Amino acid sequence: MSPSPGGELLRRVATAAVAIPLLLAVLFLGPPWLTVAVVAAAVLVGMGEYMEMMAARGLPAEAVSGALGLAAVFTQVACGWPGFTLWPALGLLAVASLLWQRGDFGQRVGAAAATLLGAAYLGGLGGAMAGLALLAPWRDGPWRLLLLLATVMMADSAAYFAGRALGRRKLAPAISPGKTWEGAWASLFGGVTGALTVKFFGLPALPAAHAVGLGLAVAVAGGAGDLCESLLKRWAGVKDSGRLFPGHGGMLDRLDGLLFGAPVLYYYFSFVR
Repeated sequence: MSPSPGGELLRRVATAAVAIPLLLAVLFLGPPWLTVAVVAAAVLVGMGEYMEMMAARGLPAEAVSGALGLAAVFTQVACGWPGFTLWPALGLLAVASLLWQRGDFGQRVGAAAATLLGAAYLGGLGGAMAGLALLAPWRDGPWRLLLLLATVMMADSAAYFAGRALGRRKLAPAISPGKTWEGAWASLFGGVTGALTVKFFGLPALPAAHAVGLGLAVAVAGGAGDLCESLLKRWAGVKDSGRLFPGHGGMLDRLDGLLFGAPVLYYYFSFVR
């Protein structure tokens, strides 16, 4: 028996009421390395969920090379090492993993490609999220991450409630039947609201026009991340990536929009501001 919408919403609110204060304490009370460690742990859990989805379709990604590859890409992006690249090591791991896998060679190539995709996806985008805490000046790191969180969460919330109340036209019925165009438009308003709120309280030097643009861009990117993960789950034949968060699913279900939105802010604060 499927849960009622009210019960699902209650579980979501209860989970957020516990998780959000803990996350804010890490951001604003802990050192930057603690934030990086939390993001790294989150993407590592997400990598495990990703590998389970791959295995469900007969592509058993290599856990050791996947974890090492993820660590290489994550460190490269988060620490901003343009002169010392770890990507050759990732390529070496991906191809060498073919040697110790069993099964048909075609399946082994598919598994190696799935491993490489997971390392690039979660390592690269997760590294961009962690990099927001390490970019200069460090004092703005918590606010940059809060900008990402608030924008994506406000966009998701606006899409959820507007979609339930006003949704008529399906956005991508073959991928995620519950999403509507009405919810997608509302998510843009929610994203801009979240970005402007964080700009007002913690990033006063951020121009309002830039905050509006970032809110729109992150909301769009976050929606694309949600659809991409929905496509992966539909392909794997699962409803949620995991059951880590009651009412919210697994780690990837919580990270999808954040991972896609993080590079928008990472590039902006690296090259524009």
